[in-house]
Amino acid sequence: MKKKAIFNWSSGKDSAFALYKILQNDEFEISTLLTSVNSAFQRVSMHGIRVELLQKQAENLNLPLHIVEFSESPTMEEYEATMQKTLEKLRANGDTISIFGDIFLEDLRKYREEKLKTMQFEGVFPLWKIPTDVLISDFLALGFKTIVVCVNEKYLDKSFVGRIIDEDFIKDLPDNVDVCGENGEFHTFCFDGPIFKNPVEFEIGEIVHKKYEKPKNTTASNTACDVDSDEPVYGFWFVDLIPK
Repeated sequence: MKKKAIFNWSSGKDSAFALYKILQNDEFEISTLLTSVNSAFQRVSMHGIRVELLQKQAENLNLPLHIVEFSESPTMEEYEATMQKTLEKLRANGDTISIFGDIFLEDLRKYREEKLKTMQFEGVFPLWKIPTDVLISDFLALGFKTIVVCVNEKYLDKSFVGRIIDEDFIKDLPDNVDVCGENGEFHTFCFDGPIFKNPVEFEIGEIVHKKYEKPKNTTASNTACDVDSDEPVYGFWFVDLIPK
């Protein structure tokens, strides 16, 4: 019998590739995609993607979607309490596995596994420790398509946001930027590939710059965003994708 699993869906390329790998595996049955959304703006946390596009992804993946809403800057206590309540409900429905697209952030994996264990869940990480240059090469070779929707200005300038990831994009990345953006250098929206029934259609909207105060508490949603502890303010460039 397959193990019932929830899939932590960010809307980006790593999630898409991790889901692709899981779907090749007869061990798991994906019961739902689980995504964190900023309740104030109705956009995917950190990626800035509209909920409408998130829903279109789920429709084209033919999977249910469970949205967890958070305030714009949840404290660690708020984040953990909401996630515990959510996972308890899913556990009651028979889910025992929680799947992530993390690649090499040891502290983040340890945090996830410790919290999951207290709720009788097991964490699964299908992309773990695969070299990121191999991952992105395989991702593109399979026909996945993804667009950069957010960049950390500490690493990349405005010109990188709104670009489709291809060989030219990879060549243009500075040496200190991971090709999969695993340190939070950039975030993406995956809109096509072998796991999608149809491409998710959208138009490119405006590009905006937003500054944030450094979080007083670190949650799992912002651990992957490289924010220097001595910088009181940090900024990101976002592109607005408009559903067609």
